[in-house]
Amino acid sequence: MKKINGGVCAPIGFRANGVHCGIRKNKNKRDLSLIVSDVRCAAACVYTQNLVKGAPIAVTKRHVADGFAQAIVCNSGNANTCNADGEQIAEGMCALVEREVGIPAADVVVASTGVIGQPLSLEPIEGGMPALAEGLSEDGSLFAAQGIMTTDTVDKQIAYSFTVGGRECRIGAIGKGVGMINPNMATMLIFITTDAAITPAMLQRALSADVKDSFNMVSVDGDTSTNDMVCVLANGMAENAVIDAPGKEFNCFRKALNKVTTALCRRIAKDGEGATKLLECKVSGAKSKAVARTVAKSVIKSSLFKAAMFGSDANWGRVLCAIGYAGADVDVSKVCVDFKSRAGVVSVCRGGSGIPFSEEEAKKVLSEDEIEVLIALGDGNGKATAWGCDLTYEYVKINGDYRT
Repeated sequence: MKKINGGVCAPIGFRANGVHCGIRKNKNKRDLSLIVSDVRCAAACVYTQNLVKGAPIAVTKRHVADGFAQAIVCNSGNANTCNADGEQIAEGMCALVEREVGIPAADVVVASTGVIGQPLSLEPIEGGMPALAEGLSEDGSLFAAQGIMTTDTVDKQIAYSFTVGGRECRIGAIGKGVGMINPNMATMLIFITTDAAITPAMLQRALSADVKDSFNMVSVDGDTSTNDMVCVLANGMAENAVIDAPGKEFNCFRKALNKVTTALCRRIAKDGEGATKLLECKVSGAKSKAVARTVAKSVIKSSLFKAAMFGSDANWGRVLCAIGYAGADVDVSKVCVDFKSRAGVVSVCRGGSGIPFSEEEAKKVLSEDEIEVLIALGDGNGKATAWGCDLTYEYVKINGDYRT
């Protein structure tokens, strides 16, 4: 597997673009993105489990019910959620793609991100769609990535090449999300493209399994968004033998998919609203993978622990506290905790009890911008990783006036 350039345009047959159409007040920020394939694609999606869902999710579910799609359109600056005419607007966005690109509206995935409960007019989208379509390019991934950003400080895109059945395939992605992130199936907005040939059923199987160990394990602030969506389009233009059953080729595809999703997990967590540090909690020695997932997610979600990491304070008691209320089957008397970064490793807990350590050395370790929290439970072979970030003054500042 090899990291390559190109994001969602790295796979053969995909083009993308992003423009400013006027949804957002800042004319320097793109707010409308489009990704298209030269041919119809196998499609798989996962969505937020929040009972309040954005209108685009309902429309997308209808459009991909047959397992196929050919384009993705997304706006930022407005979530199109809790609006009486929301589905009409979302369908209208798809119709505009059909008008300008020629792809049937029923084959368009639609998404929105931004402020909840604000009316969304189709007028700026209609005005921007001709330029958006005209500018579609095999080099357009960056513009598309920028067009879906809200409070993100950096664009998020990634791509890899891999081999399936002797054929070179490619997989790429763009994503957004830095706040209201605590997924329970998916996360934020993630759009993945691949030229691998795979059936819709196997693509959905791969995605549904992957999110349990990738996007479901990310938390910035404990809030599950109303518009979370992960969508994968596979157009088969790499011309590998179609993956239609479990086996070696399917496992190769799953590994490539996971390479992309975990890379985005790290980038999303590190770019959390107001964040200064990426936190990666690695749990090992659990009675089961489920226990490991529960413990890792509980620690990464703890506001007290996140605040301690902001202050470079080796307050390991907050780790134990989060393990204790996680609701997992854990023998606390066996728990061991280490903190690790580029500056070194500091051991702080053995057998559920504190051990002597240098506060000065711990400060150095925790002052880095990427920190690993290593938790050994001593109960079995289950393991899991969760990603998060520190909790800073800036997070409150951003969300205190996000709407106004």
